[in-house]
Amino acid sequence: MKIAVIGFGAASIGFVNELKNSGAEIHVFEKSGNIQSSSLSGIRSDGKLMVSRRVGGILDLDTSIQQKVVDFYINHSGISRDRVEGGESFGDPGDPIFKKFYEKGFEPAQARFYHIGTDRLGNMLESIYSDILSCPNVRFRFCCTVKNIDIDGQVAKIHFEEHPPGSGAVEKIEAFDFVIIGIGRSGLSLISTITKKYPDLVLSNTDVDLGIRFELPDHVVAELNRKMYEFKVLLKSNTGYMVRTFCNNPSGKVVAEKYNKNDFYTVNGHAEMDFKTSNTNFAVLVTHSFTEPFNDPIGYGTYIAKLSNILAGGDKVILQTYQDFKNAKRTMETGRVKPTLPHEQYILGDLNLVLPRRTINSIIDFLERLNEVIPGITFPDNLVYGVEVKFYSNVLDNDRYAPIKFIGDCSGWSRSITYATGHGIVTARKYFEGLSSK
Repeated sequence: MKIAVIGFGAASIGFVNELKNSGAEIHVFEKSGNIQSSSLSGIRSDGKLMVSRRVGGILDLDTSIQQKVVDFYINHSGISRDRVEGGESFGDPGDPIFKKFYEKGFEPAQARFYHIGTDRLGNMLESIYSDILSCPNVRFRFCCTVKNIDIDGQVAKIHFEEHPPGSGAVEKIEAFDFVIIGIGRSGLSLISTITKKYPDLVLSNTDVDLGIRFELPDHVVAELNRKMYEFKVLLKSNTGYMVRTFCNNPSGKVVAEKYNKNDFYTVNGHAEMDFKTSNTNFAVLVTHSFTEPFNDPIGYGTYIAKLSNILAGGDKVILQTYQDFKNAKRTMETGRVKPTLPHEQYILGDLNLVLPRRTINSIIDFLERLNEVIPGITFPDNLVYGVEVKFYSNVLDNDRYAPIKFIGDCSGWSRSITYATGHGIVTARKYFEGLSSK
């Protein structure tokens, strides 16, 4: 049996690790030139893992598999367990903090977090790679960009460009019994190409999250950080939109990211194990669900992100104080909170010229109500960066065509590292029963 795995991200790690001793001939196609620049962008960003039945994806993933995934990454990190940071978000509904959030209209989401740290992930990735590479039936093929996939009866043919260093791209076609696509959200262009050719793969296509990265002093949220590390809450805002927190980084830093090597920048947040700042940052995201005839949430989110870059001069993001954000006024200077994003990566501006009115009203409603639970959230000189966008792939049907399977975030079934890796594991078990147990 000859299997192609496209992209070496979290989902592909779960899949390949499950079948590495099966005897199947596995070819891992990775567009990057080496393992350190591979597709594992999510785990590389912050090294935060979680176990939760409420957040992380629409896949029904048993917590025992989630915990197996977490243990796998920690074991490969080289870090002793007593050094792994973390906490539990709303583990006890009887806890007073749970009740405080609930009384203000929030839905607290239960999750357990484990944080390895951005600065420790390179060694972890090398350890995973070396372990898988030791299996003679697994072959890594770097500098290979898959451009298209054809289904031909019971086999799938991949069209790819091989571009070794120092030479031009070479176009090739190769047939496999199965093609496993685990390219994450950064591979949306390939997913779009495939689904245009095979539109019956798409089960749904409606959502995109737009929002901001919020930064404030550690001391405002110190108790929450100490107790939970990351707090997960959702709120149906006064606009009717659902708003949520995402990716809390105690003593972390804000970063600007060029999305998928495309021509737009978004904001994100990191936290390291050994280097700490005096600020906490987290995302406030508003879910936008569209109806027919609209069918391009990715295009919509991309447009908003590009608009913010245009206003920021092309290759920067926008920074604003909360007071100015709320009052729709351009920020001319910051106050007590010092930005952790380098000054050359942002301009002081006005995100009201970028985000839709209902989106902004949803964010403000969320933060004002959050301030009733955590006083200090809406200090006027807390910082708002924009924009942060979370794209979700179409939810794809893995039973439609036997030779191709989609795993992880590109499949629409997962939205986190734990769920993506778990999806790779359960896909290997479901469709390759008898092999994964070897």
